[in-house]
Amino acid sequence: MTKKEKFSALIAHFEEHMPVAETELYFDSPYQLLVAVILSAQCTDKRVNLITPIFFDRFPVPEILAEASQDAVYEVIKSCSYPNNKAKNLIGMATTLINEFKGVVPDTVEALQRMPGVGRKTANVIASVVYNKPAMAVDTHVFRVSARIGLTKAAKNPLDAEKQLVKYLPEEIIPKAHHWLILHGRYVCKARKPDCENCGISHLCKYYSNQNKRKTATKDKL
Repeated sequence: MTKKEKFSALIAHFEEHMPVAETELYFDSPYQLLVAVILSAQCTDKRVNLITPIFFDRFPVPEILAEASQDAVYEVIKSCSYPNNKAKNLIGMATTLINEFKGVVPDTVEALQRMPGVGRKTANVIASVVYNKPAMAVDTHVFRVSARIGLTKAAKNPLDAEKQLVKYLPEEIIPKAHHWLILHGRYVCKARKPDCENCGISHLCKYYSNQNKRKTATKDKL
């Protein structure tokens, strides 16, 4: 199977079995999603969703967040990973959002990355989820799953994986494909123990094929 054929088969599977694929982060505005994604770095969406209702009650708009003390923000987000650094970045993000973008979350990856705490992955999430742009955010799930399946080959870093993925994905599919891979990695192709027996794309998967070859080789030796 060629790489192009594998991507086509993958798209067909997920279009049938996961026609609606969305972020599991709760948000009601671009500002709220930006905060949630910053908080989600090396932290579960479940934990972030416990934090954000209180956070947005205290800091409902970037103008209020920009004026907050780091200690005040830390107290609200301290149950997530790296709360000190995230508190500092959130305040910096809000300040930049007001001073440079008049409080409007920008719609380009380049502009988004000018805000503290917003790397390429976060910028891609905002661009794709809020503005439906063909931006492929590569987090740990996407990086792992795309390599396991064989969609990417020897990717050195998330940007390398991103470039390999967008090469074969139609632009209109990219925002949804990001969530397909995340959700597949979160619930099926888990890091420690992938659930290959209940995976609908195991016939496309390089990892699954290699596992079967090893089992066959072991039986032959016996």
